[in-house]
Amino acid sequence: MAEKEINIVNRKAVFNYFVTASYEAGIMLTGTEIKSVREGKASLGDAYCFLKNGELWIKSMHISEYAAGSYNNHIPKRERKLLLNKLELRKLASRMREKGTTIIPIRLYINERGFAKLEIGLARGKKKFDKRESLKEAEAKREMSRAKKNYI
Repeated sequence: MAEKEINIVNRKAVFNYFVTASYEAGIMLTGTEIKSVREGKASLGDAYCFLKNGELWIKSMHISEYAAGSYNNHIPKRERKLLLNKLELRKLASRMREKGTTIIPIRLYINERGFAKLEIGLARGKKKFDKRESLKEAEAKREMSRAKKNYI
């Protein structure tokens, strides 16, 4: 049985933020949560990360309840602890002191060893005109690819 690749992407992240640095963090999940993630039933749309007592946590990440979970099921939007080493946590804490920076989840995936990993990014918010510029660039790339297909 070939295992399908799980790659849940936060599309809003690239549109709303300039990502300056990215890190790979482990995520503490319960049994029913990891089963739901392996089925691809998770969403990063409204999620964000925050530091509390020197630890990194993610809030508002939705992982749907596992269908066969019975009374052992989890709470879909609970806070989950992210696992980084102390040096990375200190770097993030010092960079978070700058005005306008935040930590956002970019991508949730299962690595080759079967562990759930979350790619997080240190980001700065985009202004309205920056978002318009991003839309123009995407449209230009789309037009270029269409023209290239028609030319060949």
